[in-house]
Amino acid sequence: MLAHSPVRSPPGKTAARRVTIISGMSTPRPPDDRDDDGLEREGGTGVVEETEKKLEKPRLYKVLLHNDDYTTMEFVVMVLMNVFRHQQNEAVRIMLNVHHNGIGVAGIYSYDVAETKSKQTEELARHNEYPLRTSVEPA
Repeated sequence: MLAHSPVRSPPGKTAARRVTIISGMSTPRPPDDRDDDGLEREGGTGVVEETEKKLEKPRLYKVLLHNDDYTTMEFVVMVLMNVFRHQQNEAVRIMLNVHHNGIGVAGIYSYDVAETKSKQTEELARHNEYPLRTSVEPA
């Protein structure tokens, strides 16, 4: 169990708070069990400096499909629908974009998800004997 009490810090110093660690359900030690610095001797009170941490949104990555002369359009549409969860009309639009431009974006995800979808696509293609290639790059 932790008990918190605010500690004021002088101007220009990092804010800190006093944390009292209480074992089990017992009560804090009386003031006579404290060292010269006012801290309890065994596991009791300490000063914890708080720093403000800003959470950043994860960087996004594009999964790209590369056109080839062997992978069928139907297979690419199936991959876009099953791996990337696109509706059929959107999957056809992406497939045609890849077909006409040589490369196209299948989806944009966090790095781990993009890598996983890229690997799933290539494994599915290899299993069906297609040379479909994918790549992952920052969005």
